[in-house]
Amino acid sequence: MPLTAYRSKRAFTKTSEPVGRVQRTGRKHIFVVQKHDASRLHYDFRLAVNGVLASWAVPKGPSMNPADKRLAIRTEDHPLQYAKFEGVIPSGQYGAGTVMVWDLGNYQPLENQPPEEQLASGKIHILLLGEKLRGGFSLVQIQRRSMNSSRRDHWLLIKSRDEYAGPSWDIESARFDRSVLTGRSLKEIKEEGMGELVQTTSVPEWER
Repeated sequence: MPLTAYRSKRAFTKTSEPVGRVQRTGRKHIFVVQKHDASRLHYDFRLAVNGVLASWAVPKGPSMNPADKRLAIRTEDHPLQYAKFEGVIPSGQYGAGTVMVWDLGNYQPLENQPPEEQLASGKIHILLLGEKLRGGFSLVQIQRRSMNSSRRDHWLLIKSRDEYAGPSWDIESARFDRSVLTGRSLKEIKEEGMGELVQTTSVPEWER
């Protein structure tokens, strides 16, 4: 069932992450990238597909440099409400650490194929319309998890060579360490404590 894995890993009486539900996104497809300082700092790349956020953990984060092929490890689907979750997941809980909404926007499927079909095929081609990430991107599956293995699917996240590409892109630049929702740095989010669903008009209206 959708979101079963997500819910089974979390104690919602202890974490303010949304329980969530599967819901339609309308004509717009949203994407979100969350900077997540858990046991290891990484970025969570999420695309709205079939009423949930299909999710990948990207250890080095996305890049606007087409020469960078970023490993992206498929994780459990998240609810659409998670796109505006920002704050601190308490110690002892799954994914404990600080979460920032690093980028947020809409995406357009390319190749004249719906995103759910692209996901199933292991090749996703999309146009991102975010504040930090823009232009074409591809997610390509390079290793599929076998039925009897605990290993997760491995993909590559690759920027297309277009007018938005930037060979000098540096995700560790201080100018990128700001939430697109609240303007806070990762340190400031951590200092303010418990997580929350950030209410802002800049979030696409897919929760109607």
